[in-house]
Amino acid sequence: MTTPTGTPESPGSEPSDSRSFTYRTGGGVTVERTAAPCDPETLTALVASVEHRRGGVLSSGMEYPGRYSRWHMGYVDPCLEIAARGRRVTATALNDRGRVLLPLLAGAFAEHGDADHRAGESVEVAVAEPAPGEFFTEEQRSRRPSVFSVLRSAVALFSAPDDRHLGLYGAFGYDLAFQFEPVEPVLERNPEDRDLVLHLPDAVIVHDRKRETCLRYTYEFTAPEVPGDHGAAGGTAARTTRGLQRTTEPTPAVRTAEVPPPPEPGSYARIVAEAKKRFVRGDLFEVVPGHRTYGACDSPARFYEHLRTRNPAPYEFFFNLGDGEYLVGASPEMFVRVSGSPGEGQRIETCPISGTIRRGDDALGDAENIRSLLTSAKEESELTMCTDVDRNDKSRVCEPGSVRVIGRRQIEMYSRLIHTVDHIEGRLRPEFDALDAFLTHMWAVTVTGAPKTWAMRFIEQHESTPRRWYGGAVGAIGFDGSMNTGLTLRTAHIRDGVATVRVGATLLHDSDPDAEERETFLKARALLETLALDEAADARPAEPAARPRPATEPAGAGMRVLLVDYEDSFVHTLADYVRRHGADVTTLRHGFDPALLDTLAPDLVVLSPGPGLPADFGASALLDELDARRLPVFGVCLGLQAMVEHAGGELLTLDEPVHGKPGRVRISGGDLLADIGQDGGFTAARYHSTYTTPERVKGFTVTAAVQDEGAAPVVMAVEDPAARKWAVQFHPESILTAGVGERIVERVLRMAR
Repeated sequence: MTTPTGTPESPGSEPSDSRSFTYRTGGGVTVERTAAPCDPETLTALVASVEHRRGGVLSSGMEYPGRYSRWHMGYVDPCLEIAARGRRVTATALNDRGRVLLPLLAGAFAEHGDADHRAGESVEVAVAEPAPGEFFTEEQRSRRPSVFSVLRSAVALFSAPDDRHLGLYGAFGYDLAFQFEPVEPVLERNPEDRDLVLHLPDAVIVHDRKRETCLRYTYEFTAPEVPGDHGAAGGTAARTTRGLQRTTEPTPAVRTAEVPPPPEPGSYARIVAEAKKRFVRGDLFEVVPGHRTYGACDSPARFYEHLRTRNPAPYEFFFNLGDGEYLVGASPEMFVRVSGSPGEGQRIETCPISGTIRRGDDALGDAENIRSLLTSAKEESELTMCTDVDRNDKSRVCEPGSVRVIGRRQIEMYSRLIHTVDHIEGRLRPEFDALDAFLTHMWAVTVTGAPKTWAMRFIEQHESTPRRWYGGAVGAIGFDGSMNTGLTLRTAHIRDGVATVRVGATLLHDSDPDAEERETFLKARALLETLALDEAADARPAEPAARPRPATEPAGAGMRVLLVDYEDSFVHTLADYVRRHGADVTTLRHGFDPALLDTLAPDLVVLSPGPGLPADFGASALLDELDARRLPVFGVCLGLQAMVEHAGGELLTLDEPVHGKPGRVRISGGDLLADIGQDGGFTAARYHSTYTTPERVKGFTVTAAVQDEGAAPVVMAVEDPAARKWAVQFHPESILTAGVGERIVERVLRMAR
């Protein structure tokens, strides 16, 4: 660290009123932490140091009760760095203090493959792809071998429930998602580009601006004996950091390179036009492609200070990642925040942002624009889809019934834009940790789209360059089991004096290509103006989830339910609804071996929604297998379409897709929806392009429909009670289906018995 005057701090120079605390980590490392008061201006000198040395500064320039608080913290000269290039993970000692800990990390890395040791300076392991025969359910997807498997072992070495500042700080790149979801890379990548850079700082300054305190936390480590560990000179490696210097080598000076030209006018609008075709087919509900703009930047530190002054945001950051690479940003959006004690129902929070309008000229203008934003059906649909996807992400790893929206369409004001924001929380199931929570949300629907996997494929196929850091996250993995990350939005990736700013817009079926292209440049202006290129603007939001109804009785108690995932972004919310009623749920992605039906012996099979058409997933072949075993089936959206088509019915395509919008469902009979809703119907969420009409249905009784003005009735529910088959076209798991959806799931479980 540096003192307020900017000179290096010598070990052991803490003031006499410093407070020490010693503890032992889960990996047997003895840690002595010292907390000493310091002047908040120390952080100003720290920012200047980070321009020339590895380190990071994180701050929050706005406060929102229960969501953000005004804090400021930073570090310089970390002792260790963990980086990933694809599936290769490297731990590097950045000074003698890091060399004390490197042998321990070598042991953690060796749990995941043959570790390559490099003369006491670094250790590397290549994480193998899962073996062809290795099987994972969807609930276990976050435990597939990946870079995060190595991170989990590294974090376990230093686990310490009573220390909330010690941890790994840095950046997570967009391509890490490809280790979680099956997205085939199309764009050419430089194999030396890093997808992950995390620092282990052993001195951290924390300014709590609410409590008006500023403390410097310094750490000394004593490592346990590691058999066969030897230093570079052949002697026994040092086991303690006490007395060793914190400084590291300066990073390369910022060099000036030529600033590339802006994107070709109309190029983004062409991507919008292509996306609209995918909406019509039903492949996508929304998608968020981006493109790059550029500016000159000769001082990342000065840029950071100006940016946080002119465009305050909840997640402001400045990282020197080494190798001449910097990230500077003022992101409006939380990605994933995990708090609480591991294994004890840790709290997961997200704040998706969707819905954007310009600031007014004054407070009256702001009020008028806020009114327009809140009454816009398009903006509400945008946020609804984001929130439904987010609730699904949480339902994969959260306690049944714990996922809820605690803030809906709340207004956040930025320098040039106004956003609507949802606040969503859930409680982790005890078998999962913060990294599971992080992985299952990767990446936010507000930077990808929905269904998420198909949206990421579209982005890979239509953007002109890899995203690198954009759309990923920055923040910290705490050794106390916590995690706090913001989305890498409104961010400049700086190299060789050139700041690359990537921006995107949320596209829907009714998006106007030219207007969406203009919006991307508006969003980029906040950073470009600060780089002295243009005028300022802001970023975008997402949406929250509905408060679940408490289960009244265990309708699914003792039942085994198989949920078939057709690559949809709402399947885990469906699973959560089923689990709330006591059933045991196993989720399998489509294409599994039919023999698993005999192994799992489900009491009910649920066919999930999904993009595309039933034929895209071979749904008919699975229905043949289910018929052969006389298994009860409940289909949702794509599931209904598959069941209707399999029985000889006909499917059609809507002239205009209905995605994330409410519809009034009218009940015409049957048992599934009897007495649900009022006045013979209820409001439900619709997400579909493909549909059928009553006269085109064969082998089922149509028991509900919705009819838009001037259009033919659209089938919303079918039943065949003798064969124990039921299906709905709407989404019972959406927040727009209110409390009705959970009652429908409960009734299916009872009828399936």
